[in-house]
Amino acid sequence: MYQWSDEDLMFREAVRGFIAKEITPHIDQLESGALPPFDIIRKLYATFGLDEMAREGLAKALAREESGSTGSGKSGGGFSGAGGMGVILNSELAGVSLGLVASMGVSLGLTVGTIRSRGTLAQKKRWLPDLVTMEKVGAWAITEPDSGSDAFGGMKSYVRRDGADYILNGRKTFITNGPHADVTVVYAKLDEQDGTDRRDRKVLTFVLDKGMPGFVQSPAFKKMGMNSSPTGELFFENVRITPDRLLGETENPAKGDGKESAKESFAAERIGIASLALGIINECHRLCVEYAKSRKLWGKEIAQFQLIQLKLAEMEIARINVQNMVFNAIERTAAGDKVTLAEASAMKLYSSRAATEVAMEAVQLFGGNGYMAEYKVEQLARDAKSLMIYAGSNEIQVTHIAKGLIS
Repeated sequence: MYQWSDEDLMFREAVRGFIAKEITPHIDQLESGALPPFDIIRKLYATFGLDEMAREGLAKALAREESGSTGSGKSGGGFSGAGGMGVILNSELAGVSLGLVASMGVSLGLTVGTIRSRGTLAQKKRWLPDLVTMEKVGAWAITEPDSGSDAFGGMKSYVRRDGADYILNGRKTFITNGPHADVTVVYAKLDEQDGTDRRDRKVLTFVLDKGMPGFVQSPAFKKMGMNSSPTGELFFENVRITPDRLLGETENPAKGDGKESAKESFAAERIGIASLALGIINECHRLCVEYAKSRKLWGKEIAQFQLIQLKLAEMEIARINVQNMVFNAIERTAAGDKVTLAEASAMKLYSSRAATEVAMEAVQLFGGNGYMAEYKVEQLARDAKSLMIYAGSNEIQVTHIAKGLIS
């Protein structure tokens, strides 16, 4: 059974030290949206040497690919959230500022991961060096106003061929990092006049840079939670895209079209939700134990009351269950045992529910104080709720789990 190593625990203490020094003093600015999270993420990377690790890892991976060597089969160049240290980093950050880790995950996970797995060598050399070190910010754009859970069938953004180029039109929404992204991976349908139903048309994946003519990035939305992560809309009006921006530089890649690329990203993102949920549960659990031992009513610490003990016990059960799911994913990833989309959906569904229930119970345990912004459980409750919607609503996870069972 997996457990945290001494090295993991040392890393966790170092991360907590960074959070106390570099994040907590700025939390009000981050959570108001006044301070984008990217400079803090860059400082985090520099402090732990993750930028150099990413730079060197990517250079080695690209050199292997250029020489025709398959090596370990991993492209490298990023800080994986699937390993022990990655989980620790993500969960510790989630306990203080979920939006910060969401922005980091989308840029370094979804954007980098898609280019790394689907791009040509030239495309990887072009975009990845600045992305893996967070020198540039990435976004991953698939969601649209009328196609949230029905991501592919309801997709209306489209490209049409214009000679060797493509012309992109459409709109994306709820895009993490969208207002600030330097590089954006965009999914759009190929508008072919061959009688194919719009729902079934081929999905292509493109890489856009900030400032391209016709490409507009909206200001950040105001949200219920995850306010340290800028979320916005993207608009495409006759954006001319050259063939070198089509990931894989072919409409018929060996690994499948954009739908296959997105499904791989969905699984990785949903596994990551469990580590974020664990971070929120851990922090709620810690705060509630401390509060229950210090808060007094009728001359007693409220920790002595059985109803409070029940709440703390149920939080501990949720913490153990979600941690075990995370440990299982770490072990399987290390062994090369791929977690299926259905399994990832199950992890996401359970852990996001557990985090939301724990956070809401934390607010209840704190009573009137829990409803006040100065007490952290209020923020954690708002952030936790986003996990039930983020990375695909929990309702759609049920569908993916069931399909996995009956297929």
